[in-house]
Order: sequence, then structure tokens, then C-alpha cells
Amino acid sequence: MRADIVPGGLFPDYELTDHTKTRRKLSELQGNDPMILILSRGHYCPKDHQQHLELAAFYPKIAVAYTQIVTISTDNILETNEFRASVGAQWTFLSDSGRKIQQDLDIQEYTDPHHNPMIPHTLVLEPGLRIYKIYNGYWFWGRPSPDELRVDLREVTRKIRADWDLSAPGLRENWEGDHSQHYPYQAK
Repeated sequence: MRADIVPGGLFPDYELTDHTKTRRKLSELQGNDPMILILSRGHYCPKDHQQHLELAAFYPKIAVAYTQIVTISTDNILETNEFRASVGAQWTFLSDSGRKIQQDLDIQEYTDPHHNPMIPHTLVLEPGLRIYKIYNGYWFWGRPSPDELRVDLREVTRKIRADWDLSAPGLRENWEGDHSQHYPYQAK
């Protein structure tokens, strides 16, 4: 992995084609929310399939917690759609069939020249694509469980949401005024 891709650093705002053939930037998909970003080997990998089945089961909690999730693989659009459908995913899948990210991040999995995938990683991102945590998933146990993601996302959300604790001094007064410290953090 490139040396600047570390906790506290910024993840590049890549623009790729999604499963609907629409060009999408990561920052657009993230908005002001935390994000789980999966850099995936792709549809052929049983480890990726299992990880995505677990994430699909966890998805209702991800969605209700104002958290985004995106999968990027080196699959083409057809394979991307097959992968997404086969695991029952409801989130955006991006295709990097040209290996742009694999090359830019220096994560080519050189042990599989046939598929030429990227080394799988799962990243937890704070708003603004700021890296909170990176998991290297070359071995399956290196991938985060839903419970580990929940702990990470609890800490990220606590950090970024001024209204995490509604009993904090000033929040009630703010609510009665302009609402700027309450989600979705827009002035009244």
C-alpha cells in the first residue's frame, strides 16, 4: 500500500463507473457520513463472497446509522453486477477493470497473475475521505467482522457528531435556535 495511505491521511477521491454504468466519485457517495470502503478481489473470490454476505446481513444497521458503504473491484460491469446480485448487496459497487486504483495504491496481488486483482482491503473512512482504520484482507481473518466495524463506526460517529450525547452542555439551547449541531447539521 502506498506510504501515504495511513490512518489520519486522506484517501484519494477516485471516480469510477458504478454497477449502473454511472460515473461516481467517492466523495459524492460518502457525503457527510462515515463510510466503509471495500477494495475487493472480485466475484471469483470465495473470501470476498463470504465477506460481502456478512456485510449484506449487516447492511440494515449500516443504513440506519447514516453510514455509507462502497465496494470497488477489478471486475468488469457485468461481473460487478453479478457479484452484487449474488450477495444481495444494496450498496454501490464500482468497477476498476482498468486497475487504476490497484496501480495507484500499489496493491497488485502478485500471487494471482491469472485474475490480476488488488490485495483486498477494508477501510473505515471519516467524512472527507479521512482514513480512520485499514484492514488488510489478504488472509480472511484480516478482514473486519461486523462487530469490529461496529466498534470502529461507533468511535468515528462519536468523533464527528456534535450531538452524540444529547445531554452535552449547549445542545438543547442550540436545538431551540438554529439546529446547527444536530444531524443533518444545517442551520434552521
